[in-house]
Amino acid sequence: MDTPTTAGEPDAILKNAVDVVPREELQERLHGGPLRIKLGVDPTAPDIHLGHAVALKKLRQFQDLGHTVVLIIGDYTALVGDPSGRSKTRPVLAENEIESNTRTYLEQAFVILDRGKTEIRHNSEWLAPLSMADIIEITRATTVARILERDDFHKRYSANEPISLTELLYPLMQGYDSVVVEPDVELGGTDQLYNLLVGRQLMEFYGKKPQCVLTMPLLVGTDGSQKMSKSLGNYIGVTEKPEDVFGKAMTVPDAAMPAYYRLLLDREPPEGEPLQQKRELSRSLVRTLHGEEAVAGAESAFDAVSRRETPEDLPEIQIPGDPDGGVWVVDLITAAGFAGTNGEARRLIRGGAVRLGGEQIQDEKLSLPYGEIDGMVLQVGKRRYTRLVG
Repeated sequence: MDTPTTAGEPDAILKNAVDVVPREELQERLHGGPLRIKLGVDPTAPDIHLGHAVALKKLRQFQDLGHTVVLIIGDYTALVGDPSGRSKTRPVLAENEIESNTRTYLEQAFVILDRGKTEIRHNSEWLAPLSMADIIEITRATTVARILERDDFHKRYSANEPISLTELLYPLMQGYDSVVVEPDVELGGTDQLYNLLVGRQLMEFYGKKPQCVLTMPLLVGTDGSQKMSKSLGNYIGVTEKPEDVFGKAMTVPDAAMPAYYRLLLDREPPEGEPLQQKRELSRSLVRTLHGEEAVAGAESAFDAVSRRETPEDLPEIQIPGDPDGGVWVVDLITAAGFAGTNGEARRLIRGGAVRLGGEQIQDEKLSLPYGEIDGMVLQVGKRRYTRLVG
């Protein structure tokens, strides 16, 4: 579709949105022809979960209506770290880690986005060459008082907690992205509202037509209480195995299900008991991420585990390391794909989520003889199994 000018389009685009600034202007622009829609992402982690998918699905909706999506990879801003919602300064990432995360992030983002309708830009293109004079000029667009109005900065300042000057510059760096790519709309989560409005302010400062701002709700995690986050372990990854997607979705609290249906499936929960609604949610998420053919197997695997059975068709992994030596249990967990990093694997062990041969592993430093674990079943959580093969 080349010219998205249908009468019902603004209503469809604004569905589920929280903040629309300014609403009337965005509605007018939607009637005026194809727009440029910006989303900025800092590749601070390699994986995308369903919390990220909320914004990506809205972007896909824009694409399906003929608009152009500009996906900003914040390879330069990731060196700073977005302070949004943070109670302390983020650790600095290494450049090679940012590059690796970017590759994985893009692969997973295109599970949802239309690759052919996505313009990918890296903000190191324009931020890295800035001179000190350029940076000083950007800072003239706002004041320290205005920046400290931001809720997370205000709380930290009031509590005498440190705020680096680098963090204060972050909203300006993100806003300068908009000056360069000149979007009609910038999209983000509700925690990004301040940064998005700074982008609008900077565009005005540089004489550009200011972007409209649209925010989407933050998806609560599978714990039903906190924002979905990999570090909290309450996430469902978009490239996780079908049986893991199904099993994790079945743990979503009843109160959170309507949000999952609305934000991820664009519909209300069906009539029926909560358990049936949850099964339909799990089936639908597997279907969306992996296709219809994966649904039955994922549900069967869940039912087998629910009956406290080990699935018959266990996947197998090659035991890592030297057959004549010992194998660190953390390496087993990461080799199986049950954790993305050693740190995450250690957290799983400390949380009592890891079993080997039916026995709970409690020592994160444990190393076992290669030959003794050949044929054993490694279990993480209630629904993830693999058989170790030497």
